[in-house]
Amino acid sequence: MNFINPKTDFGFKKIFASPQHKEVLISFLNAMLYNAEPTIQDLEIIDPYAAPAITGLKDTYLDVKAKITGNTTVIIEMQVINVEAFTKRVIYNAAKTYATQLKPREGYSKLNPLIALTITDFVLFENTDKFLTHFVFKEVEENIEYYREIELVFLELPKFNKRLEEVEGLIQSWTYFIKNAPELEEIPEKFASVPEMQTAFNIANRSSLNLEELQALEKREMFFEDQRGAVIKGMQEGRQEG
Repeated sequence: MNFINPKTDFGFKKIFASPQHKEVLISFLNAMLYNAEPTIQDLEIIDPYAAPAITGLKDTYLDVKAKITGNTTVIIEMQVINVEAFTKRVIYNAAKTYATQLKPREGYSKLNPLIALTITDFVLFENTDKFLTHFVFKEVEENIEYYREIELVFLELPKFNKRLEEVEGLIQSWTYFIKNAPELEEIPEKFASVPEMQTAFNIANRSSLNLEELQALEKREMFFEDQRGAVIKGMQEGRQEG
């Protein structure tokens, strides 16, 4: 078996945004957001493209967007290349998605909580070894938590270095899947025992894609390799000039 790369936008959406297999996204989000507790029982996958309702706002492009238990909105972005001002873009996308819930003349009580889950293929926070971090608004000195209206969750793939035989629990299993799926030749036994993960592997199996999907996948993989090459070249030229 040969599996597509979940780190491409095509691959991530193909695996996690299938309305026919919502259980995959439910399992993944329960792992990343709720410490693998079955908090989310159902969800609605919605169009992740958020066109601005207010003139002057930038468009928002996300990989997955869903409405989960408690009327909370979750937006997910998979980012392979560390671009300029990326951390500000995360906050912008979260704040805009939260604010644009309101229709004209609706009161603030209509606003529902929002969680922004960002997956990076680069290290974002140098001051911690944790690969999964969760941010909320808190008072600086007394650590008093503000209302949980906007939460930011980050999964940094380079910080996760466990071998397959070391992987334990749903959080580590999904992280390993996203980081290493293309290198596997079969579904690992420990993952096959989790129905949602087995479904994810079956969706990711290249042999299940039609010709049009394979062509779209190859274009995205080539694009990301070109982007990586451009970044590496820029860094090398910068060092030479320095």
